[in-house]
Amino acid sequence: MARGEGAEKFSSASLLQKPIPDGVRLAVKREAKGRLSVCSKLCYAVGGAPYQITGCAIGFFLQIYLLDVALLDPFYASIILFVGRAWDAITDPTVGFLVSRSPWTRFGRMMPWIVLSTPFAVLCYFLIWYVPAFGQNNVVWYLIFYCAFQTLQTCFHVPYSALTMFISSEQKERDSATAYRMTIEVLGTLIGTAVQGQIVGMANAPCIHTGVDLNSTDLQVAPEVNITEPHTSLVHLRNAYMIASGVICSIYVLCALVLFLGVKEQKETCRIRSEPMSFFQGIRMVMGHGPYAKLVMGFLFTSMAFMLLEGNFALFCSYTLGFRNDFQNILLVIMLSATLAIPFWQWFLTKFGKKTAVYFGTTSVVPFLVSVVLVPSSLIVTYIVSFAAGVSVAAAFLLPWSMLPDVVDDFKVLNPDSQGHEAIFYSFYVFFTKFASGVSLGVSTLSLDFAGYVTRGCTQPAEVDLTLKILVSAAPVVLIIIGLLIFISYPINEEKRQGNRKLLNEQRENEVDSEADSTELDVV
Repeated sequence: MARGEGAEKFSSASLLQKPIPDGVRLAVKREAKGRLSVCSKLCYAVGGAPYQITGCAIGFFLQIYLLDVALLDPFYASIILFVGRAWDAITDPTVGFLVSRSPWTRFGRMMPWIVLSTPFAVLCYFLIWYVPAFGQNNVVWYLIFYCAFQTLQTCFHVPYSALTMFISSEQKERDSATAYRMTIEVLGTLIGTAVQGQIVGMANAPCIHTGVDLNSTDLQVAPEVNITEPHTSLVHLRNAYMIASGVICSIYVLCALVLFLGVKEQKETCRIRSEPMSFFQGIRMVMGHGPYAKLVMGFLFTSMAFMLLEGNFALFCSYTLGFRNDFQNILLVIMLSATLAIPFWQWFLTKFGKKTAVYFGTTSVVPFLVSVVLVPSSLIVTYIVSFAAGVSVAAAFLLPWSMLPDVVDDFKVLNPDSQGHEAIFYSFYVFFTKFASGVSLGVSTLSLDFAGYVTRGCTQPAEVDLTLKILVSAAPVVLIIIGLLIFISYPINEEKRQGNRKLLNEQRENEVDSEADSTELDVV
């Protein structure tokens, strides 16, 4: 019995003293180093809020602000909206190109871009919502500060998006942090709509009856005309927009501060990467990959549909439906519904597949877009339709970012020797969608000008009502149908996606084994 116990102790001691392979030790050390705390993930996620908050406020309110508050001619407003979005589209790949060539500093490579751009970005954002006394030169004012803000926000958001790769070396931790980020970003859209809408809603827009010079920029006109609510004025409305922008600027700075103090950027490990590409080389590469081209073209049309709805819905509620005092609450219902529906669509695409989710999620909004135009105007019906539309908005928000990694994985499988181009795929997707957004907003505002839009009018011509119905119903439905027809030829189904993941996992395992073998040989 004693000999057995001694042999057992000897055997256990031998196992404990057996040297651990260097490859295993390296993997364990790397995993421990790459692990992120919940606090770090939350701080990282908070950094995504400014982009969504400001984007939502601009998307829903900038058009009606330029027309009814800044009193710009619809033609000039269309130029501002188109040029601003088109410029924003161009800056994404440009800033990505510059960031990728930035030197490493004591704060990292991405963090200096985020910190240094923040104060200038909030200043430009605030000045977008200020009405200067320059007369017709106000067009130049808004064009300069809108483009400047888009540039500075890109200097924040592109490095922030790339920061995902530098907060941890572990894919699992990065995926977890991204999930936190998506949750905060959806809440950011809700906050942006709530802050801007509720503050502006406290000073309802005064309307002017036909026969007054509606495009005058003289503030003294406002008290002399027939205003629907005597206690409000154009001055109060302008002040409300500035107060809302000040609150959003404060949130922007606070989020940037939390990101800077709560996230430590890790230096990139040495690894073999392909040579950096120029702008046009990147276009040729990404558009030459068939699944990516079909995915981008499909979402290009569906995104334009939702952008038309977003940009014109406030005007549609105010003039066509007659809910001038309630449109900010209707917008809030849409975004609240979208926030609550995100978990549902995440479950749906996991259960039934992403391509199926695209068809169900995108088409679910069509009946409600048709009904909001055909059903007689009713506030209750509008709230119901808005809540249902928000469910589809959630799918439009989630699905592109969920499907882009699939086409990147497919590219990696087909091009194993061409690595390190993930940022190009993402930046060019943003480029195309933002450019399409600029076109859609510019064309829609120009259409209102041709229809005879009356600035701050209590009523609009019948042609304007018809144009708004087309912009929020007929045009989005047609664009959605075109996008879904393109998705028929999208080749990556669930079977293909799982096959690509399996092949990539095998490649990664082979790389880890090769690294471990190389380490052991170095030790020997």
